[in-house]
Parts: sequence; structure tokens; C-alpha cells
Amino acid sequence: MKLKILLPFKVFAEKAGVSRIVSETRAGSFGLLPHRRDCVAALAPGILVYETATDGEVFVAVDGGVLVKTGPDVLVSVRRAMGGADLGQLRQAVEQEFLALDEHEQNVRSVLAKLESGFLRRFATFQHD
Repeated sequence: MKLKILLPFKVFAEKAGVSRIVSETRAGSFGLLPHRRDCVAALAPGILVYETATDGEVFVAVDGGVLVKTGPDVLVSVRRAMGGADLGQLRQAVEQEFLALDEHEQNVRSVLAKLESGFLRRFATFQHD
């Protein structure tokens, strides 16, 4: 398989000869072998593992995104990614950076929703006056 990991602003990794890929979805782990049918999966923040004959097992911490397999091509598009050899450090990075930022984003969205609803209420009373 050919694996390409995309970030919003660049190509993070591009590997040929990938024999297997394991990623995390909200429903659990998701594995791909070369002859698997084409598919799409929504990825959760976690560790993506791929294996090649030259590199062995490679671990990449990824933020939420999408995985698309079409034929031998696997395209992974994520917000952020981090490579590393130590699996423990990558897991810690996912927990500290990716999941904490998701909580922050949820708080920001909540505040924006409150601001929007307050604006709409005031605008509605302004129109009635």
C-alpha cells in the first residue's frame, strides 16, 4: 500500500510498501491490510501504526481526521501529527495536547454559541421596537 499523511499545510509523511496500518476510531481500533476493500473511517485522536519492510513499525500520534483507502492508496488527513520512536511519549502527547485542545475548542464553541444567541435575542427585541 501507499500511505500519505496530510496536514492542513503540508504532507507529513509519504510511504510506499506499507504492509499494514492500524488506526483508532471512536468505535475502537481499525486495521488495514493491502487487499482490504476500499473504505472511509473517521479517526479519533490517537496513535496510528504502519509497518514497512525497511522501517518496521512506525508510530504517529494523530489528531482527529479522516482515513480513505482506494485501491492500494491510503490517504490520512489530520489536523496535527507527531512522529516518534517512544510509544509512551506519543500516547502522553495525544492525551496532553490533542485531547486538551479538543476540550478548549469545545469551550470556545460554547462561548461563541452563547454570544450568538445573545446577539440574536437583542436583535429580535430591537426589530420589535
